[in-house]
Amino acid sequence: MKNNLLIFTFGFFLFPAFSWAQSAPGFRELLDSAMVRDSDLKMQITQNKLTDLDEHKLKDVFLPTLEVSGQVGYLNATARLTSPEINLTPFIQIPKGYFNNNLNISGFSGIAKTDAKMLVYSGGKVKYLKKAIGEKKLSEDILLTKTKDEVMANVSKAYDQLALIHQSKRVLDESKKRLDINRKTADKALGYGLITPYDHKKIELAQATLNAKIVEYEGKKDLLLTQLYIFTGISKERLKQIEPVLEPVEILTAENGIEQRAEIQALNHGIVAADYKIKAERTWMIPKVQLMASAYYIGLYGSRIKTSENIIPAIPEIGYGGAKLDWKPTNINILPLITAGVGFKWEIFDGKEGKHAEETAKIGKEILQNQKEDALKKLTLNLANNRTNYDIATAQIALKAKEKELAKNALVQAEKEFRYGMSKSSQLIDAENDLEIAELEYQNAIFNQRRAGIELMRSTQELDITKFY
Repeated sequence: MKNNLLIFTFGFFLFPAFSWAQSAPGFRELLDSAMVRDSDLKMQITQNKLTDLDEHKLKDVFLPTLEVSGQVGYLNATARLTSPEINLTPFIQIPKGYFNNNLNISGFSGIAKTDAKMLVYSGGKVKYLKKAIGEKKLSEDILLTKTKDEVMANVSKAYDQLALIHQSKRVLDESKKRLDINRKTADKALGYGLITPYDHKKIELAQATLNAKIVEYEGKKDLLLTQLYIFTGISKERLKQIEPVLEPVEILTAENGIEQRAEIQALNHGIVAADYKIKAERTWMIPKVQLMASAYYIGLYGSRIKTSENIIPAIPEIGYGGAKLDWKPTNINILPLITAGVGFKWEIFDGKEGKHAEETAKIGKEILQNQKEDALKKLTLNLANNRTNYDIATAQIALKAKEKELAKNALVQAEKEFRYGMSKSSQLIDAENDLEIAELEYQNAIFNQRRAGIELMRSTQELDITKFY
């Protein structure tokens, strides 16, 4: 009893999850999965991270920096000294340049240094660059919207193609049913001698042709399922359960102009960013100010300080023979040696480097303006073309519906005439083919109208996929 209760409880919680895993995915699930997997979208998001990094780098410009450096080595330095005039009458009289002396310092030296710096004023360059990066981020976010619309359009097209292929299968199934019935009629007519064996073979040929179309349908369906699997990552087992239906969309009108297109908005932000870049480059002539502080340690170990000649000249009058300097201190240390203050850098003439950078920024802005002008022309033509295509596609639905109705009536008449021996099988087959073509063309007209509607909405950046599904 306990085991049965355990099995029932486990099944109660497991069955809904299993059913959900095996259920047919809706269009929203397909779209969400495609958004996560799309390579172009992921690449664009990754590239945008570089702009975020540039923004953080600018914010950190005013943070203080601390640098520690040091070196240890052997020091050997010699300085040449020329004696000045010394007149200590009556004891010492040394004219200027009386002797030349070499002062030599040798030993192992150690130097340690700590530098701290902090930018206080950048001349306004950092401020303008921050604004430029802000505009660039807005531009990149808008272009993400365009990429998402492309993902929607691709998934929508594949989904509608699957619906079209499903509808084609229904048309083929209906044709197969009618041909099976007409085949039985043809068998009886052949037995009574009402039709020739040649007419009977035409019915068989029509059935074989239809079977070949069904095989072709299976191949196209598998290809579309593979495409949706690549887009979404959803298993084919679940995708096979989708049975979409094609329906015409309501009359659509583009309310906004092409100024709302992502390309135009992105270029507008790019032009504003270029203005800030020009202002930033123009700050080359403004002084930059920073706080600075340094601390030094200087040490000399195992050193020797000596001269080549006497540093105190000989005084024969008193019997003094002179003396050289030969000093071997244990070590010499200078600690601490500290400097602190405010420093500035003013590039009065930089070889026109700043001027050239400013001109480069101006050319960049001009390029963006030219791109915007070209985009406006192309997008205006694109909007007009998509509006015309949508109107034509909508009109085609009514036309193909009328053709389908006429073909259906013609087939009913042909079946009656064939049943009573008033027409040949070729006329029946022609009528059957005409109806099949008319039904497929009607479904294609719906498919084309939906595609034209999506492109019309994309023309003005107004794509709302909920209007289609």
